[in-house]
Amino acid sequence: MKLTLGGRTTVPTSLLTVVLSWRSEHAVRAQAVLVGDHGRARSDRDFVWFDAPRHVSQAVTLDREPATGTARLSVSLPRTGPEVAGIVVIGSVAGGFAEVAGLRLTVFDHDHPVAWFEVGTPEPTPALVLGEFTRADDGWEFRALADAGVSLAGLVREFGVRIDPARVVEAEPRRTPPPPDSERADWHPDPRDPSRLRWWDGTTWTGATRPVPPQDSRHCPRCGIPRRRLFGAALFGSAPLCRECAAETAEYLRGWRPRAERALRGRTSHDDWDSLWAALRYQRIDRTAARDLLRPAAHDHLERLVAFTFADGVVDQADMDDFEDTVAELSLSGPVIEDLRRRLHRGRLLTRLRSGELPQQPTTGLHLDTDERIHLNLPAVHIRRMARGPKRTEGRLIVSNRKLRFTGADAGTEMPWARVVSVTAADGLVEVSATSARGGAILEVADPEYVAAAMEGALRIAKRLTLTPGRRDTRSIPPDVKAVVWQRDGGKCVECGDSHYLEFDHIIPISRGGATSPANLQILCRACNRTKGAHI
Repeated sequence: MKLTLGGRTTVPTSLLTVVLSWRSEHAVRAQAVLVGDHGRARSDRDFVWFDAPRHVSQAVTLDREPATGTARLSVSLPRTGPEVAGIVVIGSVAGGFAEVAGLRLTVFDHDHPVAWFEVGTPEPTPALVLGEFTRADDGWEFRALADAGVSLAGLVREFGVRIDPARVVEAEPRRTPPPPDSERADWHPDPRDPSRLRWWDGTTWTGATRPVPPQDSRHCPRCGIPRRRLFGAALFGSAPLCRECAAETAEYLRGWRPRAERALRGRTSHDDWDSLWAALRYQRIDRTAARDLLRPAAHDHLERLVAFTFADGVVDQADMDDFEDTVAELSLSGPVIEDLRRRLHRGRLLTRLRSGELPQQPTTGLHLDTDERIHLNLPAVHIRRMARGPKRTEGRLIVSNRKLRFTGADAGTEMPWARVVSVTAADGLVEVSATSARGGAILEVADPEYVAAAMEGALRIAKRLTLTPGRRDTRSIPPDVKAVVWQRDGGKCVECGDSHYLEFDHIIPISRGGATSPANLQILCRACNRTKGAHI
């Protein structure tokens, strides 16, 4: 959309590129200031320019090697915290804009222009506010401007930024060596002044510096100022931070925590977590404190992930990786994490069995058909329902690629897979349904879920019904339905209120005609779900 002076338009809330272009030999530079609701920057660190080309939040990045006749800024609107109300785009040029020909600002979404503004013939001023991104309802909009300033330093001072007007406006020489761990954004000894720390943003040295704090208990490890020794410090220990730093850290973490929780719920990439940890390092905040702050939300997220995974009936390797990535990123441990990990590994094992990855058992002492392979050979009890009550026969269950057998002391049976319709595990038993009522079987085994999964895998192979990767069975619950039920029930068991070992339960079982809908689903812990069973 073409804009005129003062015009505005909505823009996608995504990664955008702001390009300044012109047709003369001048060197126009691009800058940006992140401002709050009051229209002013929170600190000098909210100013992005040649000496600080990347904001610590990664919301704005300056391209230091743009194409000739252009200047570029990358603007990532999703990375702006709630305290950021707008991003002001500024252009500057030595000598003034009056002689700069064809000055134009374009906002791109990927390679598609969404807004552009012909600045026209600007005033003979060295700095201009060319536009601003501002929040609008649940999204963002861009407004075209051409507000002049007497100088770049004077203009950004109006936004609460202080820079030295006599500073040499040239970029950092590339010969300055990077720190040893050059891929990590962090404070490092300044190559020009080892008595100071300088911020390396992962790509280049910035202009942000600070003194090296003394490494002793008499000084605050964050700011380096001496701490006043209070009576009783030797008995109870002194605080790790001075009072001012403790207050600043707590205030910053209050704003950082919602962004981290959004990243956690969104299962974002490793790069997003890197930027969150880099923001803490920039503020010199201990990562352990942030992890402790996120631990309850992380536990809730992992409980949700595991419950959603088991609701589909299929545990993929991607589900395992998501779990382990979160555990590693936040250094989580403890009995709850180990229990969730065991559940996932167990679910992954059952999924592999159902898909046809079956074990091989020795065939010693068994009379088998040609090319027959044994998958299970274990003790079992065959249960037949008689008029006078159930009759139990102890023996062995043998499952092969051709058929299943039960051999007992006074009875035995064989069932080719062609006659088997389904295999299910319920109430601690394995039930085999066949094409005839007398051909079925009810078996009591030590691990009914494992045995049923292996038998289901053998059945699918025999009937060429093996699930394709990513396919779900008919009992699977759509993701949007799971999200609605989880939100409605608050991520807790509706019976006892427990928030661990949660499962999705059909109030009216599928076997009795129940639907897979929010109204017929509820969250139960495993104990309550097992107590309910297949009852309504």
